[in-house]
Amino acid sequence: MDYLGINIGCVTGSLRDGKFPEKDCLLPLLSKVLGYLIVALSTTVKLPQILKILKHRSASGISATTFELEVVAATIGLGYSIQKGIPFSAYGEVFFILIQGLILVAITYYYSQPVGTATWIRALLYCAIAPTILAGQINPVLFETIYACQHITFLSARVPQIWKNFKNKSTGQLSFLTCLMSFGGAMVRVFTSIQEKAPTNVVMGSTMGALMNGIVLSQMILYQKPEDKKEKKDE
Repeated sequence: MDYLGINIGCVTGSLRDGKFPEKDCLLPLLSKVLGYLIVALSTTVKLPQILKILKHRSASGISATTFELEVVAATIGLGYSIQKGIPFSAYGEVFFILIQGLILVAITYYYSQPVGTATWIRALLYCAIAPTILAGQINPVLFETIYACQHITFLSARVPQIWKNFKNKSTGQLSFLTCLMSFGGAMVRVFTSIQEKAPTNVVMGSTMGALMNGIVLSQMILYQKPEDKKEKKDE
């Protein structure tokens, strides 16, 4: 019995016989369930961050470069996963993260006026190139290289924010809930990527995501102030 690519036949069969399901049956099932759970939760993962910026009408302490590079990395990851035919449960959250990332870039620009010419040039270049990447209209060998560089892009995305937090000894308007959900999702995605036998590049990306999100989350805990603790409860 398959539902959304989830085979529950072996589980129900074992339970019907009064036996606990075997590991080879249980782990793939757990991976699929967790994969779809991540996809479901990803629809709101960046919502706390979006609402926090809108509430305070400020993007102070936030690196626009971080959000820009996250959008680029998500675009590459989504296009690559579609082209490779990877199960939606193994990458679906990238689609929702991309949409929310674009919203974050837009409101960060809005609350970081004036926006420089270089920023507009980057935005226009993205709009020109992104459709080609998402459509997979790139030479497969070149796409593999671009996807491999995605790890560098993701690393580069987090470094400016990590450095800004360290320099300011503060995480500004960063949302604790968004960082926590991003870290937890990345950790679970490492497991599901391995279970889904995703390409090594995908597993590496998930591992790097967990590491970098973990660093930002640690900074939020380290640099939090009394008023931040109160606000964290309200998120």
